[in-house]
Amino acid sequence: MQGPIAASLMLLSLIAPTLVAMSDQAIAKDDVVILKQGWSEQDRLEYYYTSQGTAVLPYKLFLNLENATNTELFRSDKSSESYGLFPQTADPKFNPDGLPIGLTKAVVLDGRWKGEWAGITCAACHTSQLQYKGARVRIDGGAGSSFDFLAFVRGLDDALSATATEPDKFERLATKMNETDAKSKVVLRQQLSEAANQLRYYRNVSALTPFDVGPGRADCLGLIHNRVASSAMGIPENWVGSLAPTKLPFLWNSPQSSWVQWSGVAANPLSRNAGEALGVFIKLDLSSKSKSEGLFESTLDLKGQFAIERLLRRLAPPKWPENIFGPIDRAKAAQGAKLFVENCSECHSVYPHRWSDPKLQGKRFIENALVPLDVVGTDPMQFNAPQFNPNPTTMTGAVSAYLAEPYTGAALSPYGPISRAVNVNVSQRALAKLNLTEEQLIDAEGYRSPSERGPPQPVYKAGPRDGVWSTGPFLHNGSVPNLYELLLPVAERSKTFFIGRDFDPVKVGTDTSGNSGKFLFDTSLVGNSNEGHSFQDGPPGKGVIGRKLTEPERWALVEYLKSIPTEDAQITPYGGPKDPVEAWKDPIFFHNVHKTGYDGKY
Repeated sequence: MQGPIAASLMLLSLIAPTLVAMSDQAIAKDDVVILKQGWSEQDRLEYYYTSQGTAVLPYKLFLNLENATNTELFRSDKSSESYGLFPQTADPKFNPDGLPIGLTKAVVLDGRWKGEWAGITCAACHTSQLQYKGARVRIDGGAGSSFDFLAFVRGLDDALSATATEPDKFERLATKMNETDAKSKVVLRQQLSEAANQLRYYRNVSALTPFDVGPGRADCLGLIHNRVASSAMGIPENWVGSLAPTKLPFLWNSPQSSWVQWSGVAANPLSRNAGEALGVFIKLDLSSKSKSEGLFESTLDLKGQFAIERLLRRLAPPKWPENIFGPIDRAKAAQGAKLFVENCSECHSVYPHRWSDPKLQGKRFIENALVPLDVVGTDPMQFNAPQFNPNPTTMTGAVSAYLAEPYTGAALSPYGPISRAVNVNVSQRALAKLNLTEEQLIDAEGYRSPSERGPPQPVYKAGPRDGVWSTGPFLHNGSVPNLYELLLPVAERSKTFFIGRDFDPVKVGTDTSGNSGKFLFDTSLVGNSNEGHSFQDGPPGKGVIGRKLTEPERWALVEYLKSIPTEDAQITPYGGPKDPVEAWKDPIFFHNVHKTGYDGKY
């Protein structure tokens, strides 16, 4: 489909909510409302507890570790909830020890790290739960807005340190683990010391921030860089400060999209997911002198990552549960649909979306608008990360010989070639254990070509909007508390606000009253700017993306965004529909209107 036809079909899909009656869209399980997102109960459990190879500390030690300040177990439901994790009942296959969502057992079958480890899964950061008037609504693949990852690291570090230094705590741990003879206690103390030292370094060096970034956020690019280039490579001088915290993104429609990450720089899911795991505690050797001595060995579990990626290909965005958050005003939503076409659809798509040209084996992907930073004008700190610096500023260490030209053998390199060399060699070593066929490897790489060209300048991805109502706070750094404020001129947005665990179904975002959360978000701090993406009077560009909206128009757009998706389990077909809306033939698509250098080609 192309041209005006595509635009007309887009408009029809936008107005469709006015014709859809409320359905039986949710079921209750364990006092939590589970929305119909296309997954079975087994699918959800597999997502929650499939290991990607992260190995934080020995599993048995983790199960029996006490909190730093009391005798309650660190992994208890009460403790887990305090960090924003969600308790889950035990399951004999996926979760026999009743861990919260996102924590699991990683089993390493061979090598220097052979054993059972406690690890973090994708679900820890990419599952959310919206609370409202006593109801708890699960959003699978959602932005983990309540999970305070760095607070979790601090709490775990405190627990390990207290147990290592307080005799009573250590003795209780040894008794629970049935390690009561002198020899066993020596081994246990060594395990405890090693885990404590690693967590302490991660907390005080790798993840050091100038201020508390709060729940639902982390400087993921900074954490990955420090873990790879500084701690794993054994070169402390490569450390950088974490100055660009971003919100934890939602995952539906990610496998279907041409580009992912807030900055629209990743396409191949194999390298993207392996890169993510590098930042969250996989065991990793980047300091040995050669591969024969262990260089690039890791606990990366690609089989687990492939299983999660396959699940995400059929995850649907969540439909607004009207029986919990209130009915949708269909007339107002229809007005908002027209306003969306006029003001938003140049960049953002909705179901059935705009699609790329065919890629490998004819697969198509949702073509996202990659909006230049100087146009959208949102916080620029992410692009100060080493990943975007083309200058040779990073010591190469043992990785030097594996860098691409012209940096092969160099003592200094930009971080980009180092990151690519580490990712490729660690992944290849892990892939060698799987014996994949050529077809399986193409599938694992998401039918993407390594020659595919990304944007030539810093951009932020304008992602699909289906289900966005559930993903506040908004903008890439979570600096706008709700959808209503996102439609205001910048000058009228909140400069500070509380991030609550309760959901605000009126303005659609986080509760800012301070009654359900006391973390104060301050937009004046570095990396926290709420500038840009502004609807205001004045020439477009430099942060102004549209005209100033009237108050009724803002509320109509909010109502429309609540109304999509229009169906339960509205899964976007992986690889594209049979009769796609072709982005590069649609005259209203951002890159057909504005020449930015991105053309969607290989």
